[in-house]
Amino acid sequence: MDLDRLGDNYDDEFQNLRVDQAGRVVPITKARFMQRFTDMKARGMSLEPAADATFPTTTTFGDFGVIVMRRVKEDRPVLYAFVWRLRDGRPTTILREFTFEHDLSHLIQIIQAARAG
Repeated sequence: MDLDRLGDNYDDEFQNLRVDQAGRVVPITKARFMQRFTDMKARGMSLEPAADATFPTTTTFGDFGVIVMRRVKEDRPVLYAFVWRLRDGRPTTILREFTFEHDLSHLIQIIQAARAG
């Protein structure tokens, strides 16, 4: 896994905002987001292609573009909206990722444990 190339896709101002059906929101900075991939690489893991991903819509507005992706996680749909910066009409870096999941309880517990520890 080439972490530098992966990191170059994400804007310095990148933030992943995860939202669940209960309305809970977990913001994740670029540093924390990229740490996940660093940890995976350290354990000898790699990213698997998202064979189940579909892309129901895209749009552009000004210097930004949005790509919506749908996947299935634990038999439930998960929606992602990636907001890209555009330069000359072409995507440069991902500025935001909105992730709409069923339940963020597990992620919230991990974050709370890390803060306490």
